Amino acid sequence: MKKSFGDWLLLNLAPPVAAGIIRFLRFFLRIEFIGEEHPRAFWKRGEHVILAFWHDQLLLMVQGYRGPGAKILISASKDGELIARTMQCFGQGAVRGSSTRGGRSAFKAMMALAEEPFDLVITPDGPKGPRHQIKPGVVQLARLTGRAVIPMAFICSRGHRFPSWDRFLLPYPFSRGVYAFGEPIVYQKGEDAEGFRVRLQQAMEENVRRAQARLEKSGVSAV
Repeated sequence: MKKSFGDWLLLNLAPPVAAGIIRFLRFFLRIEFIGEEHPRAFWKRGEHVILAFWHDQLLLMVQGYRGPGAKILISASKDGELIARTMQCFGQGAVRGSSTRGGRSAFKAMMALAEEPFDLVITPDGPKGPRHQIKPGVVQLARLTGRAVIPMAFICSRGHRFPSWDRFLLPYPFSRGVYAFGEPIVYQKGEDAEGFRVRLQQAMEENVRRAQARLEKSGVSAV
């Protein structure tokens, strides 16, 4: 009984607190956006995309999204439930599941959502890694939906890296940050899955480098 009550407190109190922390951090960061014309070109045409970013950059990504609405693939674990409820505080929905838990049902839900007016958001190296390595889910999602995948990245000049598998990033207030969007990557007719995965891997890595280069122009390096 105590455990159930503790879980209730955690799931109902932690998300609004986490959302408040995210808003606080974003307010006190000096932020620059680059490459946002890539997703905006789709939005202006009434089209929707798949946004992909690395798991360690997750914390402030909801504050870097300025599109028409998104559904986010989030792990079916208890931690995933906390994240999903936190995202609800920002008006963003979630699809529960991952490559290790509920993956098949979550993928079917994402495919169904691809018919609706939402962007789809995925961390292609989550939920357990390997770090910064594309896994098959986003490849198949791009192939079957025909949607373009747009790399997204967030980097900052000061912050803490946790000793987790992804080296999760907690930005510090008053640091500089960059949100970067890469050029769209589209699954070509007749292309093999590995070829697309390699192209997307390279695009994700290049997008992070562009964000780092922009930050370095301010005289600081990324944490």
